[in-house]
Amino acid sequence: MPLLKYEQIADDLRSRVANGEFGPGDLLPSSRDLAEQWNVSRATVVKAYDVLRNDGVVVARQGAGFTVAETPVARPAGGRRADSARVSGAPYRRLGVPDRVVPPVQVREALGLGADQPALRRMRLVLMDDATPGTLVTAWFPLDIADAAPRLAKPGPITEGTTHYVRRETGRSPAEGVDVTTVRLATEEEARLLEVDRPAAVAVVLHVAYDQEGRPLVCEVGVTAAGVFEAIDRYPMR
Repeated sequence: MPLLKYEQIADDLRSRVANGEFGPGDLLPSSRDLAEQWNVSRATVVKAYDVLRNDGVVVARQGAGFTVAETPVARPAGGRRADSARVSGAPYRRLGVPDRVVPPVQVREALGLGADQPALRRMRLVLMDDATPGTLVTAWFPLDIADAAPRLAKPGPITEGTTHYVRRETGRSPAEGVDVTTVRLATEEEARLLEVDRPAAVAVVLHVAYDQEGRPLVCEVGVTAAGVFEAIDRYPMR
């Protein structure tokens, strides 16, 4: 399905940010300029900027239009419903550098990998409002995705978000997500990164995103200390 005009504008701006034309804090083109450039109404451009704002790529500045977000945000694993917004995430720290290693068994099974087959691993620590550790997230990408989207292997953040970047590079986007939540004791490394004393209970969310053909795009494992884990689901009732 072809992208709508506002989606095309949003994707073009994402690409320009990703390619370094606009850096953190830079002022982006005005809605009037973009409306003339794309031959659309200013309302269409505003809708494009709303998409980017919900994705955490841009922020609105009173009286100054939109600028590129200076502080990247990330979400804990799971809860990636179609109407969820990345801007609802929190600041985070990248841990180490991306590497290719054999994942734990539950991740291998989720990605359909063989016993000795590696995947690309990216780790981040999502922070609480007071900058203390919140959730340790490890994202695992199948190598066909990692090879087609080489920036995944670089240590810096992907401002446009990995989902949009992967879609742009591979043409594949998430159509279904599966979240499985379990509880166990933290490992020594998890306890150190989450700054909790062992033994400590943690909630573990295993999130898998599948494309339109049912092929896995990514498996994320989010580990949160029991003392700060909270799951809220709001839904209509009859």
